[in-house]
Amino acid sequence: MSLHLVLIGPPGSGKGTQAVRLARRYSIPHISTGDILRQAVRDETPLGRQVAAIMASGALVGDDLISSLVEERLARRDAAQGFLLDGFPRTEAQAQVLDGLRRHLLVVHISASDDEIVRRLGSRRICKSCGLTQSVPENDLYSEDCPYCGGSLIRREDDEPETVRKRLTTYAALAGPLIALYSSRPGYIAVDGLEAPDKVTAAIFAALDARR
Repeated sequence: MSLHLVLIGPPGSGKGTQAVRLARRYSIPHISTGDILRQAVRDETPLGRQVAAIMASGALVGDDLISSLVEERLARRDAAQGFLLDGFPRTEAQAQVLDGLRRHLLVVHISASDDEIVRRLGSRRICKSCGLTQSVPENDLYSEDCPYCGGSLIRREDDEPETVRKRLTTYAALAGPLIALYSSRPGYIAVDGLEAPDKVTAAIFAALDARR
């Protein structure tokens, strides 16, 4: 049975970790809007050339174009038995397009409070030398040395508390209507992203297997 998944969750909820695990467990492609846009530009398809021109101008890719790109991507052979969409749909208009492309969607919503996300991302550091992203224990937040290579640890600009809260406000404005739409459907699955990653994974697997 084909598995058509949509993954929704705020930045810092652990969505990226769960997407990798879901794609591996069910042998389906993990399709993100960023990947779609970059691939279309690389392939220099007619839609890709439109995307390249829009991105070069600094404008945002509109609903119609991103929806067409997703439709094109879902038509590929590797998505015939299912897919995991990450970052699409972002608007109600995009959700309506997806409804027309695929039926029986399962929507996994990973939730987490804003305060917890700010705390989580506030403890995230990246090493300037090896590039590894890691979480620093709360009792070691001011450590400056990477435990793996000894390089300098820095906090990414988009992980600063004020920036994170702005990102969360933007996310809520976009995701709120989508969650309201999908939560009324039988294929909606909500999980607590505050749990340990393995517990979140187990909860998602159990819910999906029960609905297949």
